[in-house]
Amino acid sequence: MVVNLSLPFVFAGIQRVFMSSRSEPSSPRVRTKIPGPRSLALKAELTKLQNTGSVVFFTDFDRSQGNYITDADGNCLLDLYTQIASIPLGYNHPKMVEVLKNDKNWALFANRPALSSFPPKEWVSKLNKTLMSMAPPNLTHVQTMACGACSVENCLKSMFMVYQRQKRKGQPPSAEELQSCLVNEPPGSPDLSILSFRNSFHGRTMGALAITHAKWFHKLDFPQPRWPVASFPYLRYPLEENQRENRIEEDRCLAEVEELIEKYSKMKQPVAGICVEPIQGEGGDNHATPYFFQNLQKICKKNHISLMLDEVQTGCGATGKLWAHEHFDLPEPPDLVSFSKKMLTGGFYFRSNQMPHEAGRIFNTWVGDPAKVIQLEAVSKVIKEDNLLSLVRETGRYMLASLEDAQRKYPGILSRARGLGTYVAIDFKDSATRDAFIQNARLKGVNLGGSGSVTLRFRPTLTLRKKHVNIFLDVLHSLLAQMK
Repeated sequence: MVVNLSLPFVFAGIQRVFMSSRSEPSSPRVRTKIPGPRSLALKAELTKLQNTGSVVFFTDFDRSQGNYITDADGNCLLDLYTQIASIPLGYNHPKMVEVLKNDKNWALFANRPALSSFPPKEWVSKLNKTLMSMAPPNLTHVQTMACGACSVENCLKSMFMVYQRQKRKGQPPSAEELQSCLVNEPPGSPDLSILSFRNSFHGRTMGALAITHAKWFHKLDFPQPRWPVASFPYLRYPLEENQRENRIEEDRCLAEVEELIEKYSKMKQPVAGICVEPIQGEGGDNHATPYFFQNLQKICKKNHISLMLDEVQTGCGATGKLWAHEHFDLPEPPDLVSFSKKMLTGGFYFRSNQMPHEAGRIFNTWVGDPAKVIQLEAVSKVIKEDNLLSLVRETGRYMLASLEDAQRKYPGILSRARGLGTYVAIDFKDSATRDAFIQNARLKGVNLGGSGSVTLRFRPTLTLRKKHVNIFLDVLHSLLAQMK
C-alpha cells in the first residue's frame, strides 16, 4: 500500500510531460549563443564536482520533442546526434510516455531486481516479446547487460570460455586451473588474445579498451594487453567506381588478419576470437563491403575461433535493417552480437555454443534493467506499426544523395559521402573545418557530432524525415557558401 500511495507522486512529472506534450516544432529556434548563459552557469557548478570538458550544453528534456532538442537556455535545435545515437523514436515520444504512465509497469520502475538471481515473474515473457522478437536471424539466445561496454566485456569472456572449452575437449577444468586463475597465473589465466581493428571503438572498460584504437584519450595511462590489431579497410568512393581498388584494399586487410592469427599462435598467445564493428563509428564511420565480412567469417571458421559483431551503435534500425550485419549476407550468423544505445538496454545475442556451462560466469548484480526492456517493447511496436525501417531507408537515400550533391559542389571542402540508412557520414578537408562547422551549425539550429579526425557523422532518430533533412541542407549550404 505504501508503494501504491507514493507512486502517483513519483510519477507526477511523467503525467505533466504527457499532458503538456506538444507537437514537434516545425523549425529550429536559437535565442542565445550555444552554450548559452544558463548552460555555462550549470557547467560551472558541475565543474566543482567532476570534469566537464565534454559537456556541450545542458538539456531541458521536458521541452524537447520529437527530433528537436531544447537546451537550458531555450534554444531549440534539430537533433541529428540524439544523445550520441541513443534516442530511437525521438524525445518524449507518446508511446514511450504511455509506458511510464501504465501502472502495470510501476513495480519494475520502483524496484530494480538482481536479474541473475531474482528475476521478476514476467521476465521470460518480456524477453520473448522484446529482445527475441528483434533478434538477428538465427540467433536464439540473449543476455541482457546495463550498457554497451559491459556487453562487449562479457562477449570477450564468452569467446575465451569457448576457446578453452574446445581446448579441454569436454573435460572439466583441472584443480590447477581453478587455483592458478585466482592469482592471474596460467594455466587458469591463459595467455589468449582477441584480434581487433585499427580505429575501432568498443567501450571504455578495461577489456573493451584493449580492443579500442580510436583516440588517445580513451587509452592513455591504462595498462593494456598486447593483442593483435589489424588494418580495417579504407574504401574509396563512390563504391561503384572503385570496385577494383576496394577489393585490393579489403584483400590486404584480410591477409593481415590471417598473418596476425598465425603470428600470435607462434607467440603462444593464440587468438580466441575477432571483434569488429559492422561500421566503425567513433573511429570515423569506416565501412567495408559484404565481401570483407563474409571472408572474415570464413577465417574465423577455418581457425575455430569466434566472430563477434559489435552493433552497439549500428543496431536497432539505424541502417535500414534492424542489424547492420544483415546487409552482409553472411552464410551463417555471427557467434555474438552486442547491442545498446537505441536498444535502450545493453546486452548481446549469441549462438548455442557460447552458452556458459557454469553458473556465475556471465554475471553481475543487475545484468540490465527490466524497466528499459519494457520501454524497448514500445520501441519495437512503433518500428513495426509505423514501418520505420522503410522510412529510414527512404530518408537515408535522400540524405546520402544530397550529401553527394554537396560534395560535388564543394569538392575542396567535402568528400567521401557514405552510409547505410540514416547512418550517414561525410568528410571535411581537415579537423578544424569540421569542428567549426559543427559549432556554427548549432548556432543555426542543428545539433551534430563528429567521428574520427575529419568526419561529420549523422545519428538521428528512426523518425527522421525528408523535411528534417532539408532543414539541415539549408544550414549546410549556407555555411559552406561562407567557407568557399
